[in-house]
Amino acid sequence: MTRGPEEVPCLLMRGGTSKGAYFLADDLPAEPAARDALLLRIMGSPDPRQIDGLGGAHPLTSKVAVVSPSADPHADVDYLFLQVAVDRAEVSDRQNCGNILAGVGPFAVERGLVAPGEARTAVRIRMVNSGERATAAFPTPGGRVDYTGDAAISGVPGTAAPVLIEFPAGAAPLLPTGRARDEIDGVPVTCVDNGMPTVLIEAAALKVTGYEPPADLEEDAALADRLRRIRLKAGRLMGLGDVSGTTVPKLTLLAPPREGGAVTTRTFIPVRCHPSIGVLGGASVAAGLRIEGSVAEGIARVHPESDRIRIEHPSGFLDIESSLGVTADGTPFPRRTAVVRTARKIFDGSVFPRAAGHPTGGQR
Repeated sequence: MTRGPEEVPCLLMRGGTSKGAYFLADDLPAEPAARDALLLRIMGSPDPRQIDGLGGAHPLTSKVAVVSPSADPHADVDYLFLQVAVDRAEVSDRQNCGNILAGVGPFAVERGLVAPGEARTAVRIRMVNSGERATAAFPTPGGRVDYTGDAAISGVPGTAAPVLIEFPAGAAPLLPTGRARDEIDGVPVTCVDNGMPTVLIEAAALKVTGYEPPADLEEDAALADRLRRIRLKAGRLMGLGDVSGTTVPKLTLLAPPREGGAVTTRTFIPVRCHPSIGVLGGASVAAGLRIEGSVAEGIARVHPESDRIRIEHPSGFLDIESSLGVTADGTPFPRRTAVVRTARKIFDGSVFPRAAGHPTGGQR
C-alpha cells in the first residue's frame, strides 16, 4: 500500500512509566518548525483531552522519541526527546526523558538501526537534548526483541523484560551552583544535575508533609505559587536562564521514608505532581542524597556500604544504583548510575495526523 502524505510510520511504546510515539528521524520533516507542527497534529494538541490524536491528556503520555543512526563513534543511535504540551501548541526539546529512553534500544532493533545479538543486545545511545550518553541492554533471544519477562516496576501493571540502563558520568557539574546548599525565598535547596537538572527541597520547609496524594498537592494554589517562584530563581542559579517556558529544572520534595526506602519524594513537572518519578530525575535525587551538606541530611536514610538507593514515590519505588567520588578539591562527581526499567511495544503502524488548519482546543 502506498502511503499518502499524511500517513506517518510510528511505533507507540510504553517506556518505563511514560508512554510515547517513536519515530525514525527520516519519517519526519527535517526542519524543526515543520516537524513540531506535524507532531502537534499527531498528538492532538492543543486540547486538554488530546481527543483527536495519540496523546493521553497528561504530560507523561504526550511524549515523542525521534531516533536516527548516530555519527558519534561512541554511540549507535541518536535519541531526540520532544515533550508535546497538552493544552498549548508547544513542543520542547529542552530536557531528556529517561523513561522514554527505555524504549529507544528496542525501537532501534525493531527498525533495523542496530543488529540484534542472539541472546542480548546493548545499544549505545546519544541523548541529543543534552549530548549525554547511555547504554541500554535488553533480551533479544533468537535475534528478536522479547518484551516479556519478570521485571516489575512501580507504576506499571504486570511484568516485562528488564532494560538495564547505565549512564556514564556526564560533563555537566553535579552541583551546578557549586554549592551543596542554597537558599531561595528563604527555603534551603540543593541544586543537582546527574542527568536531569533537579532542585531538592525538604517538604516540611513548604509546610506540606511530602506524603500527600499528587492530586491534593496540585490543588494547593499557594504551594504551586511558591514552587513556581523557586523554580524560576533556581533556573537562573543553575545556569539555565529563563525557565518560565520549560519543564526543567524539576522540583522534588523530600520527606523521611515510610516503606523501608531511602527517602519519600514528590516531584513536580513543573507544577503538576508526577504520579511516580522520572528516571533521570531519580538519578539526580539519588546523587543528591549522597552529597555531604545537602538538604537531604537528616531526612534520607542512605546506607554508605551499598550503591542501591530506593526512592519512594506516590505509586511505589524506584531503585537506582548510584555511587559518587570526590575530587582532590572536595567536589563530588558521579562514579556510576544505573537503573532497571521496562518497555513494551503497544502498536506499530501508521498514524494519521489531524488535518492541517483544523480548529484546536475542543470542548471540555
